[in-house]
Amino acid sequence: MDVSVGQKATREMTVTEEMVAAYAELTGDRNPLHFDAEFAAGTRFKRLIAQGGITTGLLHALVAMDMPGAGSVFLNQSWNFPKPVYIGDTIRAEATVRTVHDRRGIVKLDIVIENQDGDAVLSGEATVMQVEPGA
Repeated sequence: MDVSVGQKATREMTVTEEMVAAYAELTGDRNPLHFDAEFAAGTRFKRLIAQGGITTGLLHALVAMDMPGAGSVFLNQSWNFPKPVYIGDTIRAEATVRTVHDRRGIVKLDIVIENQDGDAVLSGEATVMQVEPGA
C-alpha cells in the first residue's frame, strides 16, 4: 500500500442543478428541499440544497481515484453535516491518513469537506480497504 500517516488528498467540484436532478433520477430522492424553491425558502435553509449523497459522493471519488486509489472500498463511515451544500457551491474534500495497516490493506482517514467560504459542510472519519487484484 502506497500511503503513509499524514498523507493528504483533495478533490473539488461545483454542485449544479443538473447534478441534483441526476442524483434524484438515480436514487428517487426528490425531497422538496432540493427542487421546490418556495418550500425551501420557508425552511431554515432559505434556498435549495443538494442531497447529502452528492457531498459524500465526492469522498467516494477521492478514495477510489486519489487515495488510497483504485480498488478501494469503504468499510466504515462516520460523518456529520454541520452546514448544507447549496446548489452553486464549490466544495473541496480533504482526506488525511490517520493510520495504515499495510498487511490488511486498511487505512483510517480523517475527512473534511468545506465550501468556497471555508465553512465545513461535512466532517468525520472513514475506514477504507484497498483490494489488490488476485487477493
